[in-house]
Amino acid sequence: MNDSTKSVDERIDEKTGAVTTPIYQTVAFEFPEGEKYRYSREANPTVCELSRKIAQIEEAEMGVSFSSGMGAISTTMFHYVSPGKTIVIHKDMFGRSFRFFNDFLKGWGVNVKVSNIGTASLLDEINSLPRVDVVFIESITNPLLRVLDVEEISKVTKEKGGSLIVDNTFASPINMKPIKLNADIVIESGSKFISGHNDVIAGLAAGPRDVMVKIDLMRRTMGTSMDPHTAYLTIRGMKTLKIRMDVINRNALAVAEFLEDHPKVSKVYYPGLKSHEDFRIASRILKGFGGVVSFDVKGSAEDALKVMKSLKVIIAAQTLGGVNSIISHPPSMSHRTLSPEERKAIGINDSLLRLSVGIEDQEDLISDLDSALKVLS
Repeated sequence: MNDSTKSVDERIDEKTGAVTTPIYQTVAFEFPEGEKYRYSREANPTVCELSRKIAQIEEAEMGVSFSSGMGAISTTMFHYVSPGKTIVIHKDMFGRSFRFFNDFLKGWGVNVKVSNIGTASLLDEINSLPRVDVVFIESITNPLLRVLDVEEISKVTKEKGGSLIVDNTFASPINMKPIKLNADIVIESGSKFISGHNDVIAGLAAGPRDVMVKIDLMRRTMGTSMDPHTAYLTIRGMKTLKIRMDVINRNALAVAEFLEDHPKVSKVYYPGLKSHEDFRIASRILKGFGGVVSFDVKGSAEDALKVMKSLKVIIAAQTLGGVNSIISHPPSMSHRTLSPEERKAIGINDSLLRLSVGIEDQEDLISDLDSALKVLS
């Protein structure tokens, strides 16, 4: 099946014939019928259907669903690492992910190596080490949208005896399938493009069955389990994933091209632009360039916030990936946990805005941005 079909594919309920997966809003299941499903923290039929679907669309052997994207990251990492193990990450990633690796895991005795920005720097860091246990990357980085060469990074990681885990949230499985590029595990924040309506908090992971069974056992122990109603909403949102991403990809490219020519914008970060540092890599490994466009306005943090607050169609909020266009100010929102020095090292300027482009009409989005940018003197 192709992605459009996988997105809507759903198992028919054997007992009732229901064509939509029911919400099994129950704590426990009666024996002997409950031999497979005993307790909903461990396994729930609605959640299991979502796990099956993420494995199917990621082209992996098995999927697991979690209470959040950070739950998916932390639980997966607890399977892989322990004190003394070596992890390589990159500087430019979601602030909370960076804090988890660089503060918590490092404080727990894990050897965390942080590479500079871009594929070449990451490869240099990996090659400088005698052994690597895990390399964790974002396929498209947050918020500066560098595209990392998953295939090449996987090759070098495996030569060092390690496993590659890819957070594919910004790309989505429509634009990239890391498993097909030889990543070991793919993680998605299901709250974003996959569910697509800004109404759930969810995390997903997929990979080889023998590994995912162990990660699933860790989820049961950690308690990072998904609620069945969340699973239902995520399955429902996922049915339109392919058609939403097709529109979002087109809209984002049009918006990026508009912003690149705007006199009040100093720089645009979008992998679909030929001016982007990773345009060649993106053109090779992405089917679409994604729905997030970051840009620096000409001015200060106050100027960026002024633009953000002047928008009428685009909503100011700390999320992304929904049908509505959402804009945020990373220095004071998604990356506020980083120090000014850490943000500077990544290249996050105080004037940076991160725009998640939705499915609205292109002309409306461009007009809204143009009007807001005109408030700058």
